Amino acid sequence: MNPKMPLAVGLPLSLFAGLSMPVQGRINGALGARLDDGLAAAVVSFSTGLVLMVLICVLAPGARSGMRRVLPAIRARSFPWWYLLAGASGAILVLSQGVTVALIGIALFTVAAVTGQSVSGLLVDRLGLGPAGKKSITPLRVLSALLTVAAVAWAVSPKFSAGTDQAGLLALVLLPLVAGFLQSFQQAFNGTQSAHYGSPLPATMVNFIVGTVLLYIAWLVKVAVAGPGNPLPDEWWYYLGGPIGCLFINFATVLVRSLGVLLTGLGMIAGQVLGSLLLDVLFPAPGTVITTATVLGTVLTLAAVVLATLPWPRNSFAVLRRRKGQR
Repeated sequence: MNPKMPLAVGLPLSLFAGLSMPVQGRINGALGARLDDGLAAAVVSFSTGLVLMVLICVLAPGARSGMRRVLPAIRARSFPWWYLLAGASGAILVLSQGVTVALIGIALFTVAAVTGQSVSGLLVDRLGLGPAGKKSITPLRVLSALLTVAAVAWAVSPKFSAGTDQAGLLALVLLPLVAGFLQSFQQAFNGTQSAHYGSPLPATMVNFIVGTVLLYIAWLVKVAVAGPGNPLPDEWWYYLGGPIGCLFINFATVLVRSLGVLLTGLGMIAGQVLGSLLLDVLFPAPGTVITTATVLGTVLTLAAVVLATLPWPRNSFAVLRRRKGQR
């Protein structure tokens, strides 16, 4: 078992990993609009990621060694077999990017995904599904999760008025909400797998295999019913969503072993909000709005992550009970 990563190292790394998510969302959303088929965009994203992971697992000695431990771990029942289905969560996330971002905008997508992930991060840590074990639901952890959702909503609030049809498309918010909720489970399951494989790369590889298979099945059904969408574009950058996903999953798989699911998720959310701000400044999309709320909401998100790292005194509840008894 690898030693745990110090908080001072792990938290900045989770922030860095989160920076990649707005880029992936922008790319997959644009690809879905270009193909006129969000499902096809998800297939392309997962296919390119799978190709990259195959190359890494073939060429890297550490990855090859880890892959040889997959079947023995499954046969030994080192973890529940359904942990292998973690890739389905990634497939739903990428699908939600391709289907909804062009329709509801990155603002509603971000708030919905963050809300789902913040809630499930508390739940997964409390159940002890990740490799870091059970973590108590303290008032500070709950407060930091709620503050994160509020801060993200504040940061992206200027974009709500930039769209014209968002109010009539709120039903589509359910897809990123579910995708965000499942992210914590994916990170916990991947972290547990990597602890037995000795490397995060085999877990990432299994994720892309499962996700790609599921997406191809769904896409083939869609093609049989409605026909294919537009042809694939020639621009190379449309195909970066998969490699970015490889980076994100590998980081998350490593970090949950030290930080736990909730703190890893909150750090990545902070990186996601910060990355969205940088993306809007450096490469603004049509209708981009940056206001004081955008900047202050981003800062508040970072503060919420710091709040989650603070210790909650174990005897706090006992002190409160004694005070009530003395009244």
